[in-house]
Amino acid sequence: MSPSLTTGAPWRVILAFSVPLLIGNVVQQLYQFVDTIVVGRQLGVDALAAVGATGSLLFLLLGFAWGLTSGFAIPTAQAYGAGDARAVRRSVAVGTILTGGMSIVLTIAAPLLAEPALAAMQTPPELMDDAVVFAQVSFLGAAATMFFNYLAAIIRAIGDSRTPLWFLTLACALNVGLVVLLVGPVGWGVAGAALATVVAQAISVALCLEYLRRRLHELHVKRDDWRVTRTEIWEHLRLGLPMGFQASIIAIGTLAVQVALNELGADAVAAWTAGSRVDSLASALLASLGLATSMYVAQNVGAGRPDRIRRGVVQATWIAVIGSVLLGVLLITTGAAIVGVFVGDTAPVVVDLAHQMLIINASCYAILGVLFVLRGALQGLGHAMIPTVTGVIELVARVVAAVVLGSLWGFVGVAWSNPLAWIGAVVILIPAYVREHRRLARMPITSTVFTETTPIPVVGPTNSSLVVDAVLTSPIPLPGAINAPRGRRGLLRGRRGNRAR
Repeated sequence: MSPSLTTGAPWRVILAFSVPLLIGNVVQQLYQFVDTIVVGRQLGVDALAAVGATGSLLFLLLGFAWGLTSGFAIPTAQAYGAGDARAVRRSVAVGTILTGGMSIVLTIAAPLLAEPALAAMQTPPELMDDAVVFAQVSFLGAAATMFFNYLAAIIRAIGDSRTPLWFLTLACALNVGLVVLLVGPVGWGVAGAALATVVAQAISVALCLEYLRRRLHELHVKRDDWRVTRTEIWEHLRLGLPMGFQASIIAIGTLAVQVALNELGADAVAAWTAGSRVDSLASALLASLGLATSMYVAQNVGAGRPDRIRRGVVQATWIAVIGSVLLGVLLITTGAAIVGVFVGDTAPVVVDLAHQMLIINASCYAILGVLFVLRGALQGLGHAMIPTVTGVIELVARVVAAVVLGSLWGFVGVAWSNPLAWIGAVVILIPAYVREHRRLARMPITSTVFTETTPIPVVGPTNSSLVVDAVLTSPIPLPGAINAPRGRRGLLRGRRGNRAR
């Protein structure tokens, strides 16, 4: 069995689970780092700007895929924490079917939409051809991106955050070699840079599948598990779609930022691209803590431990704040030197603008850290609405800042769009989580043991009528999971109670 997040000191468990995620996110960012360095050095600033011009568009669709698959893994983590082996398998089956369907849609539709979307974003004419090629090749590999994210998510859902890191590290090493080969000697330009990443992620998918086949027997789906119900599909979509839309809503805001940057010229686009690579690396570390919090909370929901959820979220918030301050100081002092690695000594204006952006973002990382932890906690509890609302607020804040402040202060005004979006989201998240924190304090503590028959009324698809009743009467799965009677006799009492209602 994989390690559990339901025992041990909360801060140690969360931190230990986060570390491989932190390293994995760093490794994943290296994909983009290598692309940026090779493209910027070998193909020039215009090619670098063309790749950067696709960033918002790629995030719009692939970010949706990432959020969607992460949401599919929450019922898996809840089922694992509740000890329902059958519900774990059926959750994996539902997530696989939904991930496959979305992959087909993205692979067909996204490449066709790339050129008109980039044109609508007012991409500078000198960047258009390379931007279209890079986006289309990236979208053709959408299935590899989606399935790696999903497989990594379900492995993490059962408490293993280390294995996806090894696969990602191997894939990154391959990507480094491929991007140098395809952009350099082969001469495929930006298309080669995009193709290198697609191939590397496809290999990581194959490695994950082989690992699941050999080692993770608790995730082996049986023939009957594929006969999914509408209730099971709805439960996964109820959590996955809001997380996907949340990422897309945020991406729409970044599209508005991209349009404002395009109007400022190629130097501004290149500076934002280089600065975003560095900023993404730092924010990925904080995002990892948020993901760890989400999985921690989800497992403890199933295990019936509201006390651990309360302590864990508070401790994770402190870790986020301390880590944010350290990251902010590091980037403020060394940001210009790091950006210089991407563009060399030939574009001092680009380096100066990128460093200004990093200073603005880094000074507000503590807000971002709190945002990730509280949002992850609410998602782990099963909330869908509040995280989506915060995404809408981020969208509005980014658009207003990009349009209004960009017209007043140029590049610096646009750079303030991120911190303002974070502040707007945190204003909603803090009171929302405080209410949950108080509600958790009133709940009883239970415990579960992982078996083939242990029921979980809300997430586990062992009894569809019970699932529907719990979903309709409660906005989140937690009350049903924590208050569920244990054992066969307890389950019968629960069913009688449902009929009585």
